[in-house]
Amino acid sequence: MQQRQLGRSGLMVAPLALGGNVFGWTAGEAASFEVLDAFIDDGFNLIDTADVYSRWVPGHAGGESETLIGRWLKKSGKRDRVVLATKVGKDMGDGRVGLAPKYIRQAVDASLQRLQTDHIDLYQSHDDDTDTPLEETLGAYAELIQAGKVRAIGASNFTAARLEEALKTSARLGLPRYECLQPLYNLVERPAYEAELEPLCRRESLGVINFYALASGFLTGKYRSPADAGKSPRGAGIVKKYLNERGRRVLAALDSAAAPYKATPAQVALAWQIARPGITAPIASATSVAQWREIAGAARLQLDAGTIEAIDAASR
Repeated sequence: MQQRQLGRSGLMVAPLALGGNVFGWTAGEAASFEVLDAFIDDGFNLIDTADVYSRWVPGHAGGESETLIGRWLKKSGKRDRVVLATKVGKDMGDGRVGLAPKYIRQAVDASLQRLQTDHIDLYQSHDDDTDTPLEETLGAYAELIQAGKVRAIGASNFTAARLEEALKTSARLGLPRYECLQPLYNLVERPAYEAELEPLCRRESLGVINFYALASGFLTGKYRSPADAGKSPRGAGIVKKYLNERGRRVLAALDSAAAPYKATPAQVALAWQIARPGITAPIASATSVAQWREIAGAARLQLDAGTIEAIDAASR
């Protein structure tokens, strides 16, 4: 399996990451364990989760995904084959939110306990916290790295201006820098990343592990008419958001590209992202081994320049 360096961290990852948001939510323990085993055994390694997954589900408190992954790590014995990424900063309730040093120290220990591991490979700021000075947050991360609890740090949902300010703060004070960015990016949501974040990440040699790489499933081709809204709990929102003239144009381009490669629209959509300079590993979720195996095919799909340009033009 091809390996790519994540920023300047020294962490090497396969070109497709597994999203942990579904574990303990739409994927139960048995199904999640099967997907995780297949993911690692197929030669991939970057698993991304967050402490807040899946607090949005009624009856959940957050930590469900980390807890499930922790049980899998203990049962499987595959920790040394995993690049483990999680996040801190989203609202966990009871005032547990943000990137203040005291809270980061508490949150990392809670994540380590749930994950049943002694270190997190990539610890990410899930949201920017403008109420906490960047030097305080980065200083707390420095302590965690020195203590061996964290290997590298990353940022998610940051604007280009704030990410650049954070990088300058790290350089000025000799503190660890964010080695990667986790932005929203896919074929139907391009401008927010491409306008300012992409040039910054490429200039500063940051890794990029983009989330919602399949636009919540829209780019699989599952939702092609208003009648398809009932295909999932999220279907109505997906159809309303993406099933417009541009969305249909993108699906048509994916269909055209997929045919000669004997591939699926999802594989082509991910392969287009994997081929984009600056993207390290798009994040995609799977609730079954069959679903994962389809997604995994994207890493073996080498699109030619004409195909990439045709998809680029349709989605631009």
